[in-house]
Amino acid sequence: MAFVVLPADGGPFYHGTRANLEVGDLLTAGYTSNYQSGLVMNHIYFTALVNGAGLAAALAKGDGPERVYIVEPTSDFEDDPNVTNKRFPGNPTRSYRTKEPLKIIGEVSEWLRQTPEQLQQWREKLAANKGEVIN
Repeated sequence: MAFVVLPADGGPFYHGTRANLEVGDLLTAGYTSNYQSGLVMNHIYFTALVNGAGLAAALAKGDGPERVYIVEPTSDFEDDPNVTNKRFPGNPTRSYRTKEPLKIIGEVSEWLRQTPEQLQQWREKLAANKGEVIN
């Protein structure tokens, strides 16, 4: 019988987006990927690194301002297999995913913001990525 070892990370956790949300709102899976057009995501992604969430917000689709929410998983979650053990052993990005909602419990306004040049490099890297998203 197989079993799943859940991450021991206790957070706090963050989710970057351009959506205007309120404390108490739930973030859910089932929306189109910010990084691969036409792909509906089966999971909602989050990180324990505020700057990682800030980068995700900057790269997110939409016209709204970049927002980083403090989130709380409502159920089990796992390491994000799209980054875990890909370039470095383990999960140094502290990136996770869940099929269940994330509850917004707050918002932060301070994180390390990327320069326009750095964001363009990230966009080019994402556009050139031919790897399959583990959904």
